[in-house]
Amino acid sequence: MTFSCPTNQVLRAQKAIEEARASGAIAYEQLVVDTDVAKVSVVGIGMRSHAGVAAKMFKALATDNVNIKVIATSEIKISVLIDRRYMELAVQSLHDAFDLDKV
Repeated sequence: MTFSCPTNQVLRAQKAIEEARASGAIAYEQLVVDTDVAKVSVVGIGMRSHAGVAAKMFKALATDNVNIKVIATSEIKISVLIDRRYMELAVQSLHDAFDLDKV
């Protein structure tokens, strides 16, 4: 299972998960916490009717050698977790790929 939360909530989430494990409410082998990531998303209601948005996003990031650690999707959003050091590069890559300067 993977989830993300704001960095100022990581210790709180970690404590809650560890308490749930101690009480027997959940079971897991290892808890991995990574605070050196950034979440970047493309969002839009038009994604429901436009095929290829995810492919365009992944290609843009791959072209700039931005490794995707986690992918999460919904009907109107695609989010990825990447190394924090590539956050600005990823945002610029997606901005260019989706021609957002023309909007």
